[in-house]
Amino acid sequence: MELGKKVIRLPTCSSTNDVLRELAEWGEEEGVAVLAEEQVAGRGTKGRTWFSPPGMGLYLSVLLRPAQESSLFPLLAGVAVVEAISEEYSLPLLIRWPNDLIWEEKKLGGILSESSFAGQRLSYVILGIGLNLNQAREDFPSFLQNTAVSLKMILHREFSPEYLASKIFPALNRWYNLLKVQGEEPILKTVERLSLFQPGETIIIETAKEKIAGKFLGLDRYGRLVVKTKGATKAFSSGEIRNPLRYRSGKGKGGFA
Repeated sequence: MELGKKVIRLPTCSSTNDVLRELAEWGEEEGVAVLAEEQVAGRGTKGRTWFSPPGMGLYLSVLLRPAQESSLFPLLAGVAVVEAISEEYSLPLLIRWPNDLIWEEKKLGGILSESSFAGQRLSYVILGIGLNLNQAREDFPSFLQNTAVSLKMILHREFSPEYLASKIFPALNRWYNLLKVQGEEPILKTVERLSLFQPGETIIIETAKEKIAGKFLGLDRYGRLVVKTKGATKAFSSGEIRNPLRYRSGKGKGGFA
């Protein structure tokens, strides 16, 4: 089924990923989406809480049942959201590997991709998309006010989550079908073009096990971050890029314009 053709709308839920996981376990078909006005237990990566007050954001999850697992699914979703927002609002966004959507060094949204397996066989993938839409700066918790941004803060008007979702679904379908037909190369090239950090820049990446400074070389075919350190070249499948020595402005450089 086309992604987003069936949308389940909820006034509130724990998290849209949780609701969709339960539906997937009951056999819901590929393409169904869950859109909520509020999440009381919204999640980001590493179990962090995703700030999800009513009417303030886009809280959306989409069910995939691909033939095989791919580490590119969160990148695919990020590219689709950047494309949709760029085409609709001429707003240049960048991607901070692996799952953050950035406007001028501030976080506008994020992607949470979760996979489920039956033994060795992939059962389904849930793509969770969270975007800050209608917050003013003071609506964010104090610890987020210097690092988060909303579409309202950028464009000075209110936004409809349903309308924005309707623009994201076609982009998701395009990139999902492109991955099936052409493989990973189009997504990887687009992510590298939209990346907050460019090859050659010195970055610091922090994982659960280590914190390493090195030169960003790009992404490998699995979407892993490749970094050259003093001792070796390493590929990271997860982690956070922190305290880079040089930032790249989003003005005029992101998006699809």
